[in-house]
Formats: sequence, structure tokens, C-alpha cells
Amino acid sequence: MQRHALRTNAALAWATASALGYGLVLAAIRPWYLRWGATDDEIRRPLPGDRLMHHPGAHHAVTIAAPAEAVWPWLAQIGQDRGGFYSYTWLENLVLAGIHNADRIHPQWQQLRPGDTVRLASERVYGDLPLLRVAAVEPGRHLVLEGWGAFVLLPVDENTTRLLIRTHARKTGPLGTALGVLFFEPAHFVMERGMLLGIKRRAEDAWRASETRTLTPE
Repeated sequence: MQRHALRTNAALAWATASALGYGLVLAAIRPWYLRWGATDDEIRRPLPGDRLMHHPGAHHAVTIAAPAEAVWPWLAQIGQDRGGFYSYTWLENLVLAGIHNADRIHPQWQQLRPGDTVRLASERVYGDLPLLRVAAVEPGRHLVLEGWGAFVLLPVDENTTRLLIRTHARKTGPLGTALGVLFFEPAHFVMERGMLLGIKRRAEDAWRASETRTLTPE
């Protein structure tokens, strides 16, 4: 009986220390991952769709060595039943999302209009629960999804683009806020960072290939 009590106390102490350590790590790195890649000016900049949010949940950004018109097609075809999200497929599919990330541009997936929906995960598993409505879209410039946020392309020069994602946050109670900070925000950062880097790699590779074809004589 005494041995069982000791094991229980040891387990509780370990769990408490682990939870405390997790909280301390989050407190230290949260300011970094909530604004990963974004500049102060980009964080302050008004973006399409700002009226839809209670407050910004996160600002993430990446520089892409390709013009905006070469980046846009990858963004236009996001969706579980379209080009995927270009992030970590094995993580996405741990929750049976049914994601298949495209490595080429599909012309049939390039049309997006306000009122269309973007599917986040498998219809067979989740039904129509993970559908996000397109609130605004300007080809080559921005895409706003209700329930996610704004994806904005900012040309730097003729061959360089900044891709910004501003996550929209809703007003929640103390429990919702705590769950968001402890679980949703870190997971969202990992997957959204993967998405940004996935779009960057694909857009840059495709742009370099097109430039090579242009420069290579017949």
C-alpha cells in the first residue's frame, strides 16, 4: 500500500513538473512563434479581412524568391480536396484529414470566388464541419478565409514576394483562451510555418524552372 502511494506521488510530481516546464517554455517562446517571420510594419499594416476578426491571433510571413503571379496559383488551389496545404502530410493525416499536397499547379483549381468554400479535412471523416468560406479574394493579391484569416501577397520587387498570413482570433472565455494558448497556438504555428515553407519551396522551384526554360535556346 505504501509502495503504491509512493508511485502515485512520484507520478503526480512528474506530471506537475512536466506541466510547469511546458508552461515555462511556452511563455518564453510564444512571442516568437506568434509573429514568426513578420516585421513590425507588417504586423501594424491593415490587411483585407481585418473587420472579420476580434483581434489578430498570429502574424506569420516568409520571403519568396518569385513574383506574386508565380506564388498565387499555389495559394489559389489550397484545400483538402484540391492542392492540399503544403505542410507536414504525416501530421495532417494523423487526424485522418486525408491531405495530399500537390507539387504542381492544377489549372482546374485556380478559380476562387467569394462565397466558395475551402475544405480543411476529409468529408468522409468530418462531413462538412471543416469548411471555410471565402470572404474575399483578389487574384494575385489576397485570399481571406472566414475562420482562418488573411493570406496576402506583397510584391517586394519584380522577382520577390512577401507572403503574409494573419490569423483571425475570436473572443473567447478564460477556458477557451487557456486551451488556445496551451494547445491550438503551438500546433497552428507548426503547421502554418510548414505551409509557408512548402509554398515558398514550390513557388521558387517552379519559377526557377520557368526562367531556365526561357533562357535556354531551342
